[in-house]
Amino acid sequence: MGLTSVLLKDPILFLALAVPMLYSVIMHEIAHGAVAYLFGDDTAKRMGRLTLNPKANLDLVGTVALFIVGFGWAKPVPVNYYKLKNYRLGMICVSFAGCFTNILIAAISIYLLKVLKLNPDSYIAIALLVLAKINILLGAFNLIPFPPLDGSKVLLGFMPIGVRQSVERYEQFGFIILFFLLLSGLLNPLINLIQNIILQFIGMLL
Repeated sequence: MGLTSVLLKDPILFLALAVPMLYSVIMHEIAHGAVAYLFGDDTAKRMGRLTLNPKANLDLVGTVALFIVGFGWAKPVPVNYYKLKNYRLGMICVSFAGCFTNILIAAISIYLLKVLKLNPDSYIAIALLVLAKINILLGAFNLIPFPPLDGSKVLLGFMPIGVRQSVERYEQFGFIILFFLLLSGLLNPLINLIQNIILQFIGMLL
């Protein structure tokens, strides 16, 4: 769901959707940096990235994409995996932290929709529904085990260091391949599968 058309039709609804959506991608990145800090890497903290200030975290292209197509990203938080106290466990936890944060935001949104019993046409109800959908999509997309997405780093955390180093060597080409996979629609079944798993998980929690 893009936000540009919403801005023209209903500016109040635009604000109700834009702020939570922007902070969904910001919180995703802050989570990576915060968990990295817990494991001993202070790179993100030293660079002033562990802040809710949008200026420090938003990516121009990712923000525009969020407004136009309803899916975007923030500036990746820098993480030095080799500074982590426990490299293998740290890599898994740091990589999964962003996706877990999106899943948590989606779960809270769905919970609030259930308990508050809002008018479905109210701004709050629409914002919570969109927030849940966006965060489930963000979590599912980033869990795809393909570099440079978080899912690939989670998977690599279980691999021998030789395999990790080989994959990391070619990670720079991952964005190009990923772009064409997305355009072709080949990843859609996998994204839908992961979204369904996340929904089932949230359903178990609630």
